[in-house]
Amino acid sequence: MRNNHRILRGKLGSIWPMLDERARRLVAANEAQALGHGGVSAVQRACGMSRVTITKGQRELAQGMPLPAGRIRKAGGGRKRITERDPGLLGALNRLIESGTRGDPESPLRWICKSTQTLARELTSAKHPVCAVKVGQLLHDQQYSLQRNRKTKEGAGHPDRDAQFRYINGQVEAALGAGMPVISVDTKKKELLGNYVNAGRQWRRAKDPLQVNGHDFPSPEVPRAYPYGLYDIGRNTGFVNVGTDHDTGAFAVASIRGWWRAEGRGLYPQATRLLITADGGGSNGYRLRLWKVALQKLADETGWAVSVCHFPPGTSKWNKVEHRLFSFISSNWRGEPWRDYETVVNLISRTTTTAGLKVSCRLDRRKYKTGRQITDKEMTKLHLLPASFHGEWNYSIHPASAHVL
Repeated sequence: MRNNHRILRGKLGSIWPMLDERARRLVAANEAQALGHGGVSAVQRACGMSRVTITKGQRELAQGMPLPAGRIRKAGGGRKRITERDPGLLGALNRLIESGTRGDPESPLRWICKSTQTLARELTSAKHPVCAVKVGQLLHDQQYSLQRNRKTKEGAGHPDRDAQFRYINGQVEAALGAGMPVISVDTKKKELLGNYVNAGRQWRRAKDPLQVNGHDFPSPEVPRAYPYGLYDIGRNTGFVNVGTDHDTGAFAVASIRGWWRAEGRGLYPQATRLLITADGGGSNGYRLRLWKVALQKLADETGWAVSVCHFPPGTSKWNKVEHRLFSFISSNWRGEPWRDYETVVNLISRTTTTAGLKVSCRLDRRKYKTGRQITDKEMTKLHLLPASFHGEWNYSIHPASAHVL
C-alpha cells in the first residue's frame, strides 16, 4: 500500500507544476476513478487536493461537457470577494478612514494614520470580520500605499493640525455639495528664464543632450517667472497665472480674479460663494494684510462671499494644488529649459493627465509693488467674519453691499 502511495505521489508530482487548476482537478479525478474504491482518499493523500474538488472533477468527467477553452471554472465560480460577501465592509472602512485621515487624492485631504491592525480590530468589532492583510489590500485598491518619510514638513506641528484638516474637509464637501466653486491655490517656486538646467530627463537621440549653462548663479537682471496656480477641485481643471514681477498678496488675488473672469463666472453662474484652500504663509498667508485687503476688492467685484481655509503650519505640501496640478506641470516640463516666457506658458498649457486634467495659462506682465503697509484703519473697513474655529485660519470676506455682522 505504501509503495502504491509512493508511486501515485511521484506520478502526480512530476506533472503537477505544469497543470492549471482545471487540469489538476480532471487528472486527479481520472486517477481516483482508475483506482476504484478508496481512490478519492488515495489521490487526496498523494496530491493534497480536497475531496470536494476531486469529486467535482469526477462529475465533470461523467457529464462529458468540458468548459469553454481557456476557462478554469464555470462563470461565477470560485470564492467570492470579501466585499461581495460583506457589502458593508468597504463603507465601514471608508468611514474609519475619513475620521482619521490626513491627506487624500480624492477628498480634499487624506493620508491614513491608523495601522491596518487597528483598522481590522475596529472593523471586526463592528461586525465586519476581516484580517489586517485584507485591510491593506483594500487600502491599496483605493490608491493608498506605504510610503517613506519625505522632507515636506515646514514648521512645528500645531496641536489642532488634524482638527483643522477635518474642518477643511467639512467645508469643502459642503461647498461642493451646494455647487459652489472650490479652488486650491499656491505659488510655485520662481523659475529662472534663460538657458539654465531644469531637473529631470526627456527622451532624445543618444548622445544628444540639450546644452545649458554650466552654472545657475544669475544676476538680479535675469528675468524670473512666478507661476501662481489654482486647482478647481470640483472640475479637475487648473489655471496658472505666470507673473513677471513679484509674488505679493496683490498678485495672488489678481491671479484668482483672472481665473474668475476667464472661467469662474461662466462655470458657476449661480454661485454666491467662493471657497479657497491656501497655505498658511507666502503671498496668500493668513497673517498677510494685503492678501485680505485684495480679497475684499475681489468680493466687491464678484458679488461672491470669499471664504478661506488655511492649512496649519508645516502642512502646505498637502494642499490639493501641489499634487493635483503642480506635480503634473513639473513632470511635463522636466528636462526642458525655460528659455523665455512663451516657453513657460506653452509648457504649462500642454499639461494633461489620463484622469482628464486640463490646464489653462496666461502671462501677467503687470507690476506689483513690494513693501506696501496696510494700516489698522484699512483693516477696519474689511467685511471679514472669522469662523468660530480658529478664526485666524478660517474666515469669510463679504461684499460691501452684503456686509454680515
